[in-house]
Amino acid sequence: MTEHNKEHSHALTRMDLQQRLQQLLTVLQLDDAPAGGAVVVYQAGECIAQASIGMARPDAPWQPSTLAINFSTGKGILATLVHVLVSQQLLTYDVPIAKYWPKFAANGKDKITLRQVMSHQADLFSITSIDVDSDTVLDWDAMLRHVEGMPVTAPEDAAKYDSAYSALIYGWVLGGVIEAVTHLSLAEALRHYLTDPLGISDSCYFGVPKDKVEQVAKLAKDFETSGEDSVLLRNKRNKPTLKSDSQDTLHTYASLPSYMCWQQQGLINDQTPTPAIANEQDTGNEQNDLPLMDTAYISRLYFDTSQLNLKNYKAALIPAGKQALDYHNRKTLEAIIPAANGVASADALATIYAMLANGGVWQGQTLIDRATFEQLSTPQVTGLDAVMPAPMQWRLGYHKLFSIGNNERATDNSVTPATSGFGHMGYNGSVAWCDPAQQLSFTFIHNFDTTMLNDIRQFALTEAVLDWINELH
Repeated sequence: MTEHNKEHSHALTRMDLQQRLQQLLTVLQLDDAPAGGAVVVYQAGECIAQASIGMARPDAPWQPSTLAINFSTGKGILATLVHVLVSQQLLTYDVPIAKYWPKFAANGKDKITLRQVMSHQADLFSITSIDVDSDTVLDWDAMLRHVEGMPVTAPEDAAKYDSAYSALIYGWVLGGVIEAVTHLSLAEALRHYLTDPLGISDSCYFGVPKDKVEQVAKLAKDFETSGEDSVLLRNKRNKPTLKSDSQDTLHTYASLPSYMCWQQQGLINDQTPTPAIANEQDTGNEQNDLPLMDTAYISRLYFDTSQLNLKNYKAALIPAGKQALDYHNRKTLEAIIPAANGVASADALATIYAMLANGGVWQGQTLIDRATFEQLSTPQVTGLDAVMPAPMQWRLGYHKLFSIGNNERATDNSVTPATSGFGHMGYNGSVAWCDPAQQLSFTFIHNFDTTMLNDIRQFALTEAVLDWINELH
């Protein structure tokens, strides 16, 4: 915490937190209006702050209740459902999945366990190891049959890595075993075991009901198209727009609460921002005289893209076939692709993680027992991941809380969010996480046309909220 923050820590109230959060989200809209998003923060089972900015659809401003596709952020929902089933003794982490789902045993998968799959150590990461195109990916039953017959595939340079992130296959494996043990469809199991008990069944889906599709946030570039029109345009519109940072964006970054922390981490990493990005703020402070940091520089503090194994990355994320999926069109939103097309509101996601932040208990109901919670929250992997360019510290279905401000927040022998926190981010840079040590949960979702490797909003919001929560205590 900075000296300025220490001087004012006694005065920070929840109203201040709310105002700061709204102000920060507003400035982080950058030059991407009318797109926007929502942030929700819970502590001790209570919503303590929420903010929204921009338009979710041409006729609807963003709200904490707005539905949005959140890509792999939905993996955390799926994992949480599995943990509820473990608590109810329908599943066990270390029993082979084939015991519950016999056809899954084919091609050497007979000994693979839930623990291995959920910590991304099962070598079931390669979507290219099965012969499916983008249309087949939309067919739930067909994909379960393909996953039953798929082989185990080690990543390239496997000896370097402790895990291989299963970006797509993961969802069909967990979804298949959930259906096998509950004798329900995935949607029915999700509702019965997780979303109904949490009171969020109308705002959390794998496969959006037809009458809800038009309520899902759209990309701003799609505001003028709808329904089948967007399907016809998917070849031209499926990739995020990459653009250079404007001077306004660079100066906005320099005003963020986490900026000095980023500068210090860059110095620790022996990284220097590109000198061409001049800092016009002559403060006489050596750190502030450094060149301004751009999006790529800040992103590298969290994801070292120089370590990205492109072959493994593509194998995990890109099915065979020439036509890439447009995850925002109606056909894809209605499909069931649990590892990638989870749709939920910010409040629904924050509620799930608020339950986790409370050790598996929500409003007097125990959804996840203590022994199960201890297992799901314990890191299984410490080394590098073959797909994601970072040590992910996989728990059972969740990665570490990405924060580099913890050294400043830590005290002797203290537990920091980096050690106790966990969650899951999505391809577009959405994120949901919890820190059980503080009974804290956080969600950020949006319709900015970005990816997690070229956008820093989730990190700026996470770092700021962690600092502000410190000031509340």
